[in-house]
Amino acid sequence: MAMVGLFWITEGDVYVGAKPTGHGPGVRLTPEGVVGLGDGQSQLCPWEDVSGLTVVDIPEKTLMRQVGVVGDAALNVVGELVLPVFGPRAGDAPPRLTVEVATPQGTRSLSAYVAAAAGYPQSEVDLSLSLLSHLTEGAATMETTLAAMAEWGRSREGGTPRRAEREALLQEWLG
Repeated sequence: MAMVGLFWITEGDVYVGAKPTGHGPGVRLTPEGVVGLGDGQSQLCPWEDVSGLTVVDIPEKTLMRQVGVVGDAALNVVGELVLPVFGPRAGDAPPRLTVEVATPQGTRSLSAYVAAAAGYPQSEVDLSLSLLSHLTEGAATMETTLAAMAEWGRSREGGTPRRAEREALLQEWLG
């Protein structure tokens, strides 16, 4: 599994945001269409109906967010050691982003958890949004691009690549 821009790619599956677990929200990109996963949003939007695809509510990677993530992690460790009997604390769920799917019937909003705890670098956000737009340009473009992303995921070992490689992959998938 690896994160590349706004995408979570694992064993040939491509998600926008984090791969969902259980009944958590998620958005999967398949050759058939955009699939909303999780409670309350289980649906398929076939590619032939998708005229636009974008993401909003994307947390930007900033120094303050990175410091906050480290501070939260330290507080969580202390909380687990000192107060383990109280169970999960409010706000333990990761933040969400919104995938907007434009169709002839209107725009559908799907929710997914953010995969990057410290936020996403702006350069990767811009490339990812361009790639999402690219996927709506036609069946051949979508199939070729998704196949390249899935194949990369199947052959990838070792987790998320460094930023320069992620940006190069996004540019490669854009064509």
